[in-house]
Amino acid sequence: MSPATVVRETYRVPLRSFIPFLLISFGLAWGILGLYIFFPESMASVFGQLTGNHPLFFLAVYAPAIAAFILVACAGGMEGVRRFLGRALLWRCSMAWYAFLIIGIPLIFICGSAIRGNLLTDPFPFSSFQSLLVAMVLAAIKGPVEEFGWRGLALPLLQRKFAPLWSGLILGAIWGLWHMPAFLLSGTQQSEWSFPAFFAGCLAISVIVTALFNRSGGSILLSAFFHFSLMNPVFPDAAPYDTYLLIAAAILVVWQNHKMMFTKEGAVTQVIPMNQSTRFN
Repeated sequence: MSPATVVRETYRVPLRSFIPFLLISFGLAWGILGLYIFFPESMASVFGQLTGNHPLFFLAVYAPAIAAFILVACAGGMEGVRRFLGRALLWRCSMAWYAFLIIGIPLIFICGSAIRGNLLTDPFPFSSFQSLLVAMVLAAIKGPVEEFGWRGLALPLLQRKFAPLWSGLILGAIWGLWHMPAFLLSGTQQSEWSFPAFFAGCLAISVIVTALFNRSGGSILLSAFFHFSLMNPVFPDAAPYDTYLLIAAAILVVWQNHKMMFTKEGAVTQVIPMNQSTRFN
C-alpha cells in the first residue's frame, strides 16, 4: 500500500458514518426539546424556561456540529479535526457567488418585504447599537455553527452516492424535519413560523448552498455565512415571500449549474481534506 493510500484511508470518514451522524444530531436536539415538550413544568423548574437564547437551546442547535466533530475525531484523530477545521478557512469562490451572498440575499428580503407591504411601515427592531450588536453576535454563533455538520460532514457523504441536486434535496428534507420540535415550543423563534413554508425554504436553501459548497471547494465558511445571512436580524420580515423568492433563486441556481448539479463531476466528497489545497471554480 502506497503512502498516499495510507493517508487517504487514515483520514477517510466512511459513508456509514451518516447513520451515527443522524442519531447524534436528532437524538441530542430532539431529546432536549422533547423533554421540554413532554415535561415543560419539570424542565422549567430545573433549567428555566426555554427560549431561543437558552444554553440548552444552543446545545440542541449545535447537535449536528457536535456529531460531525465526534465522527471526524474518530476517523482522523486530532490531525483529522485540524484538517476538517481548515475547511472553515476556505474563502475563494467566484465573484458571482459573492455578489449573491452580499447583495442577492438582502435583496430577497427587501423585495419580499416590499411585496408583503411592510418594508416602510415596520420600525427598525433595535433601539440601540448595543442591542443590535448582541443580536448580530447571537445570530452568528447559533445557526451557522450547524454547517460543520450539515455541509461539513453530511453533504460530502451524500454526494458519494447521489448527484448534488438529489443530495441537496435529501439533506434539505432532513434539515427541515430536524427543526420540527422547535415549532412545538413557545419561546422559540420557530414557534411563530409556518412549518410547511419553512420546510419548503429548507429544500430551496439546501439546493442553493449545495452549489455554493461545491463551487467553493467545500468551504464551510461560505456555507456558514450564507446561513447567517438568512438569519440576519437586520433584514425585514418578508415571510412567506422570502421563501417564494428563495425557491425561485434555487431554480435559477440549478439552471445555471445544471451540469454540476446533475452529475458527480465537481462534487466535494471528502470530509477531511487530504491536503490544504483545493480546486476553486
